[in-house]
Amino acid sequence: MRATAAILPALCAAVLLCACRQDPVGAAGAGAGGGIVVGSKNFTEQVILGEILADLIERRAGIPVTRRLNLGGTFICHQAMTSGAIDLYVEYTGTALTAILKKPPVADRGEALRIVREAYDHDLGLVWTEPLGFNNTFVLVVTREASETRGLRKISDLALVESGFRTGFGYEFVERADGYAGLVSAYGLHFTRPPREMDLGLIYRALSQGLVDVVAGNSTDGVISSLGLVPLEDDRRYFPPYDAVPVVRAEALKKHPSLRPILAALGGAITEESMRRMNLAVDGDLRDPRAVAREFVAALPPGP
Repeated sequence: MRATAAILPALCAAVLLCACRQDPVGAAGAGAGGGIVVGSKNFTEQVILGEILADLIERRAGIPVTRRLNLGGTFICHQAMTSGAIDLYVEYTGTALTAILKKPPVADRGEALRIVREAYDHDLGLVWTEPLGFNNTFVLVVTREASETRGLRKISDLALVESGFRTGFGYEFVERADGYAGLVSAYGLHFTRPPREMDLGLIYRALSQGLVDVVAGNSTDGVISSLGLVPLEDDRRYFPPYDAVPVVRAEALKKHPSLRPILAALGGAITEESMRRMNLAVDGDLRDPRAVAREFVAALPPGP
């Protein structure tokens, strides 16, 4: 953790420098020339959501949009916002609460949103708009065979297999306060093997191929059902809510007042089921994220 904290600023700078070299808008010039820069983290759902935001802004506001999607993890995207490299991206309440603000988890969805909204506005000049409508919480996932033969239905059931099970987690999950360390403490688990860290795009393949026995995924991952995998119930309610919410720089809202009603129109527009379908269209059917996003935006009711 200390080593990660030490190299994080340099890593963020390197990634942002690379993004700027690939795009004529510099890190200090998000929105330069009258446009908006939309970013995203580096997994399918985030890229789709970034495309939805970009397409909606282009269609309804006529504002030029620069896409800086697939930037990296939470800390890189947050750094991009606070440095002015991007103007807008989608964050999750539980992630902001625990990973960015370093506050303890809050079970109530409304209270979690209130805390992050006030802190971001007061301390960072960043505005949390309306929740998109779905809660993308962490889920621990096993194969159906393991669930049926080992009697695994809940996370607490992992105590039955902790001596032999191999865990596979994304890098952030291993390091975050709301991730691996807190999970095993809350459930009293003692896995004898250290977690295998891997890219989020590889965890389900590794699970299906028997390289690991349990992974930490997201509740809106469409491949969970398509691969016949089983999410375990969080029976001790360890994970906080992770409502997806567009976060925008206050300066960008001031410069483009039309952004606020456009983003508000997305409030409640994306259900967990619709997000799973879009994720599966990309991950399962290998469709282009931009095409999937455009179809979603085109089907929205007319608005501002």
